[in-house]
Amino acid sequence: MKSKREAAEQPEQPHGGRAAFSQDPHAVREPKENNLEMAIGHEVRAYRKKLGITVTDLAAATGISLGMLSKIENGNISPSLTTLQSLSRALGVPLTAFFRRFEEPRNAVFVKAGQGVELERRGTRAGHQYNLLGHIDNNTSGVIVEPYLITLTADSDIFPTFQHEGMEFLYMLEGEVIYRHGDQLFQMQPGDSLFFDADAPHGPEQLVKLPSKYLSIISYPQQNSRG
Repeated sequence: MKSKREAAEQPEQPHGGRAAFSQDPHAVREPKENNLEMAIGHEVRAYRKKLGITVTDLAAATGISLGMLSKIENGNISPSLTTLQSLSRALGVPLTAFFRRFEEPRNAVFVKAGQGVELERRGTRAGHQYNLLGHIDNNTSGVIVEPYLITLTADSDIFPTFQHEGMEFLYMLEGEVIYRHGDQLFQMQPGDSLFFDADAPHGPEQLVKLPSKYLSIISYPQQNSRG
């Protein structure tokens, strides 16, 4: 039997012991995304499933036969513009949405050690260094992610308080910091992490051991802008 401590340290696993994640982070997408028919078929299937309708439902809404829809979703046929217009109206998406996976580039940003962009953020001063490690705007996910490497080398009694939309993840690399989130305090040491709703006031409360260094990853919806 597990001890009480072991039981407490086990994360809660809903649905019969399996975490309820919406996707497998290790999955590989279907091949031939550079093929236009495959790209269109993937989008048609994805939007149909998002609406929770069957192929039969979509056939009835568009007047397209089941066989034709099956060929479109499997990338076995190049649909005409008229057919795509019918699918666009039935699925409630712009015509250009079907070409998203084929046309949009998948960008990557590589930053060598020590070459992150040093930024001025609210609360930045001598001894508080913020390095942005990468940024991809207008990506296909609909989410903006800002990864920062934050280094604190000077003690102070005044700490900045941050509050913004989105989620934030911290991973402690070096030193020790008492970090505040709302009315809670967390003692963060190397290897500790903190994941939270960034809409609550948050920030370092006390620098226990210097220098302190941690990774901060902020994510928020692409269509909105943060203050």
